Amino acid sequence: MFDTIKIQKDFPILKRKIHGLRLVYLDNAATTQKPKQVIKALVDFYSKHNANIHRGIHTLAEEATKMHEEARGKIAGFIHAATPREIIFVRNCTEAINLVVYSWGRKFLQRHDEVILSESEHHSNLVPWQFLVAELGIKLKFIPVTNEGLLDLKVYGKLLTQRTKMVSVVHISNVLGTVNPVEKIGEMAHKAGALFMIDAAQSLPRMPIDVQKINCDFLAASGHKMLGPTGIGFLYGKEKLLEAMPPFLGGGDMIREVYLDHSLWNGLPYKFEAGTPNIADAVAFGAAIDYLENLGLSNIFLHEKKLTEYALKKLLAMPEVTVYGPKTAEKRTGVISFSIRDIHPHDVAQILDREGIAIRSGFHCAMPLHQKLKLPATCRASFYIYNTEEDVDQLIEGIKKAIKTFKI
Repeated sequence: MFDTIKIQKDFPILKRKIHGLRLVYLDNAATTQKPKQVIKALVDFYSKHNANIHRGIHTLAEEATKMHEEARGKIAGFIHAATPREIIFVRNCTEAINLVVYSWGRKFLQRHDEVILSESEHHSNLVPWQFLVAELGIKLKFIPVTNEGLLDLKVYGKLLTQRTKMVSVVHISNVLGTVNPVEKIGEMAHKAGALFMIDAAQSLPRMPIDVQKINCDFLAASGHKMLGPTGIGFLYGKEKLLEAMPPFLGGGDMIREVYLDHSLWNGLPYKFEAGTPNIADAVAFGAAIDYLENLGLSNIFLHEKKLTEYALKKLLAMPEVTVYGPKTAEKRTGVISFSIRDIHPHDVAQILDREGIAIRSGFHCAMPLHQKLKLPATCRASFYIYNTEEDVDQLIEGIKKAIKTFKI
């Protein structure tokens, strides 16, 4: 049994009152709250084990190094990577994608080569590739999003050519909530001779992912969207690809030998981890992985599906509300973007905040998708492990208050 009430007790921030009311936190697509187990891991590291890693031979340095590398191993097991060497610590999903763009892209892409993205990409999987358009003269192509909020795979098949070198798509849209068929997309990319990368920022926190089964070449994720601290994330890459890529940053720890006129690089994964890393947050990220595995990703996914179905039924019954993306929970998860007729999303968010309800309003770092939908912005409610049907009911009541306030 998925005991949401018991889970809520692990999150100190949920005891807060906002404007004198119970906090209803529905901004999980932006960042998740942190359980006491993760907070404790962070405090314990700084209180008992703080030291720099890999360089020292004293007790604290050895403890810190062991804890840091254990966290890497937990992540590798979490996504079924072949080896921890395939896990590169970075600040966030954005940096992970940039690492691939700057290291792999600059070395292996040439003028007129093609990279395929989708129209529903987060800016972090669009803007870095645009840099290479200007720098190298590559071409970007985009898989269209249908009126239902799905990727048009028929058009995608036609976009693939001999010049396609990389296909990089989001697993779950942070606007539409759509769960994209990454196995099929990757299979088609590989058949065309291209590599395949997944932006798993929204999917990894809420559904099981096996990189061996999916057979993706790269996968990017952020710790803060899966109960971990901000400022820590990772890039998964197949070992043979990472071995062929040059370092992303230069400095300490990413080198094996240094001379005045040249340097020799360290092995994986350290070749891509220059300088003192975010040690404490990596350790706390490991604690977040432990927490999620204890709950079970399949259980989390099912919990969100039920909440999504419950919320969609209520939202779609309101004539003033328009929901974007699939209208059933079958092809989506707990990220729901919507608008209310004649009320700007920012106004809706402010009214809901006065009711203790936290949602997101704006472009959600997906401006091209909003332009396609001809929308100035949207409201977004996103659920996670500690949310309940009562939270959805509070959201609906808050929307009704907004409608009444604006008399529409």
